[in-house]
Amino acid sequence: MESHVVIAIDGPAASGKSSVARTLAKRLGYLYVNTGAMYRAVTWHVVNHDVSVHDPSAVIELLSRSNITCDARGGESTFAIDDIEPGRELLSEQVNANVSTIARISDVRARLVELQRLYADEYDVVMEGRDIGSAVFPETPYKFYIDASAEVRAQRRHRQGLLDPISVRDRQDSSRNTSPLVIAEDAHVIDSSNLTVDGVVGEIIGRLKMKGFPMPE
Repeated sequence: MESHVVIAIDGPAASGKSSVARTLAKRLGYLYVNTGAMYRAVTWHVVNHDVSVHDPSAVIELLSRSNITCDARGGESTFAIDDIEPGRELLSEQVNANVSTIARISDVRARLVELQRLYADEYDVVMEGRDIGSAVFPETPYKFYIDASAEVRAQRRHRQGLLDPISVRDRQDSSRNTSPLVIAEDAHVIDSSNLTVDGVVGEIIGRLKMKGFPMPE
């Protein structure tokens, strides 16, 4: 069992989970951890070194000689590779087109999951991703799955400036062999299609209170 409290927020692309997780973490005074940014950073690193994302051996070899650093700043997780934080490059077209391919590599996931778990050694966390409740912290009693209609998610994706079709991203995330996107059996599912971020956060807090969660003053 993790040494600190972990609230797992999972969901598909553009479901609103990042905004919800960040807002919830601020409300609780917890550390917000964006695991998707980790996979995007690795993808950026691979592409930036002209390594084929379709060559798992080459990807793993590159990572084996790369210095990956996880830290925290301003209440949020930070992630650097060889002392570089990619920043806005995480949302570049190249990264967006290849991140699902990188995320399918089991050795990449194993390394990043190990790093994600280390956060709970030092912090109470709200961690968002696609396999937090199902694979990274399956023992946590606080699991939430944020979803929305395909139409709403496509609109949100477009506003983010990301042009890949939602159906393609969903298929890639749910069909990978290692830690596919699934709804954990004991997760509370929230449809965010017609809710604001604060509305979703309010529902999560209500559910946490029902579980006897110690809310901050």
